Amino acid sequence: MAHTSGMDIEEARRAKAELAGFLRDTQARRPSAQALDAPLVSLGLAPRPDGGHAVALRYRLGVPTARMLARRAVEHAGPSVDVRRTGRIRAVPTTGPRPPVVTARAVGETGRVRPLRPGVSVAHVDVTAGTLGAFVTVDGRLHALSNHHVLVGSPAAREGDAVLQPGPADGGRDPEDRIGSLARFVPLDGATTAFVDAAVAALEDDEVEVTYPSGPVTGTARVVGAEEVEKIGRTTGTTRGRVTAFELDDVVVGYGPEVGDVSFDDQIEVEGLARGPFSRGGDSGSLVYVPATGQAVGLLFAGSETGGENGAGLTYLNPIDTVLEALGAELRT
Repeated sequence: MAHTSGMDIEEARRAKAELAGFLRDTQARRPSAQALDAPLVSLGLAPRPDGGHAVALRYRLGVPTARMLARRAVEHAGPSVDVRRTGRIRAVPTTGPRPPVVTARAVGETGRVRPLRPGVSVAHVDVTAGTLGAFVTVDGRLHALSNHHVLVGSPAAREGDAVLQPGPADGGRDPEDRIGSLARFVPLDGATTAFVDAAVAALEDDEVEVTYPSGPVTGTARVVGAEEVEKIGRTTGTTRGRVTAFELDDVVVGYGPEVGDVSFDDQIEVEGLARGPFSRGGDSGSLVYVPATGQAVGLLFAGSETGGENGAGLTYLNPIDTVLEALGAELRT
């Protein structure tokens, strides 16, 4: 399986599947690894400088068994594996003790904004604060798109619950800051593999501004690796990054005590192009798009505080087409 240059994408997918089988067999032979419930490494595809692809392997810093599996993968597959360490990947905000970045330290839009536009603070009435990512139509009605953990948050939430702009952590109050109600979401639990962390709120006012920092977003696309992307979020404002992996499986994300850890398949990884991170707590729900083409590629939902070339953390996205299909939604452009 040794390769000195990038593989074509189908060859890389086959190599990923072969390596996944090898790691399953390796883990099955080690009692210490068998005792761990959650996946220990994530496998996907990573872009190479020559335009080809490698197998992406991600493991969490501080987990010795995961480090062992990463080492064995490199011994088995050689330079066809792109290995990176990550910190613990978490979805924020939550209803629990880890709030988003406090309002005073956020550089994005945390105040009350009318008409609504992408990038502003938003949340379920019982959540802290996240980001309004985009506008979509569902059954002919205008909705705001964000994450499940932004617009739903708790297993106790129900359709019809109030959604506020700004979110409660940024001073939003019901009913004066109510912009709509929770309308549709994809359930999340730790028992099954997930593909999206997504929800929509039906808006009470159709007067919105569909604007993004680099111009209009005119459609959607699947990533193929190395795209330069942009987002506008409640906490870090406008940032740019690069896709460093995609089709990542077994990405384990922590959701706090009410939901626990959830494993995601077919995810996208992004690292920031600047010295800082591409995202921080409170940016969850941001739409991520390619500014050069105006095509949306993902919905930001989680990140780590360490990892990546600059050490500032990695960000994870649900593919936007998967999100829209799961919600029965169409992107408003």
